[in-house]
Amino acid sequence: MKIFGIDPGSERTGYGCVEHSGSRHHLVLCGSLAAPATATFPERLKHIHAGLAALLAECQPDCVAVETIFHARNVRSALKLGHARGVALLAAAEAGLPVVEYAPTEIKRAVVGYGRAEKPQVQQMIKLLLGMDHTPSPHDVADALAVAICHLHASTGAVAETIRYHRAPRGTARSWREFRPS
Repeated sequence: MKIFGIDPGSERTGYGCVEHSGSRHHLVLCGSLAAPATATFPERLKHIHAGLAALLAECQPDCVAVETIFHARNVRSALKLGHARGVALLAAAEAGLPVVEYAPTEIKRAVVGYGRAEKPQVQQMIKLLLGMDHTPSPHDVADALAVAICHLHASTGAVAETIRYHRAPRGTARSWREFRPS
């Protein structure tokens, strides 16, 4: 199963593709799309759409997972973020792929074990889960990979059975807050 995760943003959109085979997650590709600073807002949206469409055609994922809007500092920011999400959803729809959406707290809970985890915690867990040499940067990339992993953890079938099978026994640490080194 191959999942393409998207963390939409009007300034920079993070993306990441994760494949699940057997009992491990494998990084396929990741990065971010950012239009030139001098580009107008419609040009930025066009750049995001074209980039995502090309990446989806290249990766051929089974599904696209997108982070939902949870809040914004002001209405204008929320509207711009909504436009960027719309462009991402359009690229997935044009590719004929199913789309699932997850709230930021769901994503953090699935990856870190705590719904209010900080961005560095998410980056560190993504590094560990995917066996990366360095933490994914910028944080938009880590967030996109986290969305993909969240869907892998939430999906039914073989992935969910594998995760259930490897669940820690009672009395052991179930999240980073309960972990105590021996």
